[in-house]
Amino acid sequence: MSTVALSPTGTASFPDGGGHWWVYLQYALGLRDLGIRVLWVERCTETSELDQARRLLADFGFADDDVFLYEVHRQEDPSDGADVVWLTGEKRSAETALRRCEVLLNFDYDAAPSVVELAPRSALVDIDPGLMQSWWAKGEISPPDHDFWFTTGETVGTAETIIPHCGVDWIRIRPCVHLPSWPMIHGPGNSRFTTVTSWWGREWLTLGDGSVLDNNKRASFLAYLDLPDRVDADIELAAYFGEHSADSESDGLYDNGSSPITPATTGGDGVDVAALLANGWRLARSRLVAPDPDRYRSYIQASTGEFSCVKASCRLFANAWVSDRTLCYLASGRPVVTEHTGPSEVLDGGNGLLRFDSVDEAAHAIDEVHGNHEHHSHAARQLAEDYFSAAANVGRIVETVTSTSPSTSDQ
Repeated sequence: MSTVALSPTGTASFPDGGGHWWVYLQYALGLRDLGIRVLWVERCTETSELDQARRLLADFGFADDDVFLYEVHRQEDPSDGADVVWLTGEKRSAETALRRCEVLLNFDYDAAPSVVELAPRSALVDIDPGLMQSWWAKGEISPPDHDFWFTTGETVGTAETIIPHCGVDWIRIRPCVHLPSWPMIHGPGNSRFTTVTSWWGREWLTLGDGSVLDNNKRASFLAYLDLPDRVDADIELAAYFGEHSADSESDGLYDNGSSPITPATTGGDGVDVAALLANGWRLARSRLVAPDPDRYRSYIQASTGEFSCVKASCRLFANAWVSDRTLCYLASGRPVVTEHTGPSEVLDGGNGLLRFDSVDEAAHAIDEVHGNHEHHSHAARQLAEDYFSAAANVGRIVETVTSTSPSTSDQ
C-alpha cells in the first residue's frame, strides 16, 4: 500500500471547529478510497488540544502510528533556524514515516521546512486562493520550497488574473468533498437556509494603493441585512457571536458561547446581533450546533439549503471561490445560494448552486430554490459528483505528483 502524508493547519488548536476538520478529512478519506494509507502530520501551537485531536482522528480510523504532531521552537538567532519537537511518536519513527511516503500534501503555509524536506516529494495545496498569494507577495508568509504547487483557485496562475503568481507554476485543482461521507438527503429539510461561518476573523487586507479592505465575514453579511424580510424562507446564521473579540485582547464582555444569543449576551457584537434579529435573521452559535464533524454534518443535512456571503477578497480577486462548506451542502442535496466570486467554468449553471451580486438577486435565488427544491436538490448533488468528488480529485493530484518531474520555485 502506498502512503501519503497530509499536513493540515490549525485543527488541533480548534477542536470544536467541526467544519474546519472536514476541510482536510475530505482529502484524507478520498485518499483512503484509493487504497492509500494517510499520515496526519500537523504543526501544533500552545493552544493545541492534542488528546482531543487524537481522539477525533481515531474516530476517523487513524491509528496512533498514523498521527505525527510537532511543535516548532524558534531560535533566538534567526540564522540558526528552528528546532522541531515531535509531540506524538518518537523522532526516528516520524522521520522514517515521512521519508517512506510517496508525497507530503501540505496545507500549512508555515510548515517547518525541515519537515517538508523529509518527504521524497512535496506539494503545497493552496486553499485560500488570492489571499495566500497576496500574503506571500507582501512577505507576511514564507512557505518553504515544494516540488509542486497546487491551488483551488480557478483563476490563480492565469494571464488575466490580478492575483500574484509568486514565482511558481500553479497547478489548478478543484476542492474536494468525500461523497460517501455526505450522502444525498431527500426532502426539503427544516425550511431553513443556513450556513456556518465566522463573524470576525481579524482580517483586514492592505491593497496596493494603501487602502484597507475589511475582509471579515461580518461586513459581507451586513450588506444583506434586510434580506430575510424579502423572502418567505427562514435564514439562519451560525457563527461565533460574542465569543472572540475583534481586538487582540478581550474586553471582558465576551461569554463562553453557551448563553442565548441576545444583544446583552454577545458583548461587542451586541449592536450587530440587535440589527440582525430586528431584520428577521435566525441566529445560532457555531460552538453549539457544529462543535465536531458529526454534528456539523447533521446541521447541514437538516437544512433546506445554504445561504452565504463571501469574504470581500473573493470578490476582489475574482477567484471563482467555492467554499468547502458549500460542497458539503451540494453533496447532501442541499441547494446553495451564495455570493458571486467571478466567472467560473462550473459554478455559473444556475442549477443547484445559484450566485448573486445584490440583495434583489439573492432574494430571487432563494425564492427560486424554495419553489423548485426537488429540482435544485438533485442538481446540487450532481454538481458535487461531476466536479468535486474527493476520490477523483485527489487521484488527479497523486497522479500528477507521481508522473511529473518536480518543479521548484524560481524565486
